[in-house]
Amino acid sequence: GYTWDKQLAPEQDDESQRLLEVYSGHGNSEEYRDQPSVIRSPEDPQKLVCPESSPGFEPCCQRAGELVRARCADQTSKACEQAVSEAKQNYLAAGMSGHLTLPWAEVTDWGECDQCTDCFNPAFSSRPGGSAQYILAKTHFGKATGGDAAPKNAQLGFIASSDNHSAQPGTGYKEFGRRKFTEARGPESAKWRDRLFDGVRSAMEKQLGSVPTKTSIQLTSELRAVLPPFALPHLERQASFFLTGGLVAVHSAGRNRTQIWDALERREVYGTSGDRILLWFDLMPQGKDLGEALPMGSASPFSAIPSFRVRAAGSLEELPGCPAWSKQALGDAELERLCRGECHNPGSKRKRIREIQIVRIRPQQRPDEPMRELIEDPWKRVACPADKDTCEVSFEDPDYVVGRRDVVYYVRAVQEPTPAVNAGNVRCERDASGKCIKANPCYGDYRTDPTDDCLTPNQERAWSSPIFLHYVDPPPSADADAGVDADAGDGAAGVDGATSVGAR
Repeated sequence: GYTWDKQLAPEQDDESQRLLEVYSGHGNSEEYRDQPSVIRSPEDPQKLVCPESSPGFEPCCQRAGELVRARCADQTSKACEQAVSEAKQNYLAAGMSGHLTLPWAEVTDWGECDQCTDCFNPAFSSRPGGSAQYILAKTHFGKATGGDAAPKNAQLGFIASSDNHSAQPGTGYKEFGRRKFTEARGPESAKWRDRLFDGVRSAMEKQLGSVPTKTSIQLTSELRAVLPPFALPHLERQASFFLTGGLVAVHSAGRNRTQIWDALERREVYGTSGDRILLWFDLMPQGKDLGEALPMGSASPFSAIPSFRVRAAGSLEELPGCPAWSKQALGDAELERLCRGECHNPGSKRKRIREIQIVRIRPQQRPDEPMRELIEDPWKRVACPADKDTCEVSFEDPDYVVGRRDVVYYVRAVQEPTPAVNAGNVRCERDASGKCIKANPCYGDYRTDPTDDCLTPNQERAWSSPIFLHYVDPPPSADADAGVDADAGDGAAGVDGATSVGAR
């Protein structure tokens, strides 16, 4: 599958690659899982291999094989095994259009294959090699044009966006309006759906003579060329994964264009899943020469035990309707057209931050270092006070000076659960082992009531930009114990040696 690797080549312009979108109306691409949907044969890189299923993850190529097996008259026969094998290979060869290799399969037949089942609001069919955590852990050891190149890592700030392709920025302020504020779309009736997909079926019949009802087909280049473009991605299934979107937040000196872009340039930014969560993440001054704290997005050579501070405040709870000033300015009819009469209308009470999660990533030092051993998520998690809507956490990392290697840190501020559009994705019914036995998609068409927002409890969050520490040996005269000078406060101790105090 896809990986970010080529973007680390020395020929790439690092100054043009400073920020990474980790969340949008298309979902979350932050988290890495060692769960590939396709692998390349070590003997022949041009040959695609279908990975075996693992606990909590089923590749869609395996699902395609099992759907064919279920329709075999004799599931133990060689003919059935051959049909299953062909189904897997046909699915892989079709790329993002693998669903078309089983023309008879319905959306529900695919269950939750290719989906990250333990990720927060995952993007549809997310690829581990494109996740933010993979990108931060990956090191380029290759050669530059014209000679050798030093090992290279990405230093990217985190942002989020709405990304809804309809010129409606910031749509995640309230969780409603699934059919207006997400990309979920579809035919208004069975009649219109038949009209749309009859074109797909007739194109297949012209190319194949007949469309099978039990086995797989090859999606040849000739067949692909005559299919309607909308049929190539699995849009009907994807509708369950469209969200109201996120926001990018900046720590800037002011609100003019230059000040905002300066904050983006220096990576002093963070992303949220839509709620207007406040978040600060700083590397505290060290040793005897106390200077200023380094904010999120900073990169620095460092030789001491690092000490960090996190401060967060939950989003203000939204009030129904629109404020009076917006009604006076635009009128009820225009507000209904723009936002269905539900504006960003914050009250005075904040949602509670439930916990701070700290992620630690150690970039590769050798090409053969496995990603799963370098990404610690979460490395620490600290519960926030139950009686406050703000949270302050201090922590340190003594392992940094022991490991003597570069380390990347970032934090998530996680709110208490609140309902969110499509947070349940395909809304599986599960057996006792947790396996999905029945999918209940939230369709973008007539099969789901357009007034049903498919709400599911969701822990909205904010992701800080990382702080990048590049290990350097301390000078010989340095105090070996220099390092932690930040006051951890007198609050309740969190797990893993971190401390949580209420923000004052």
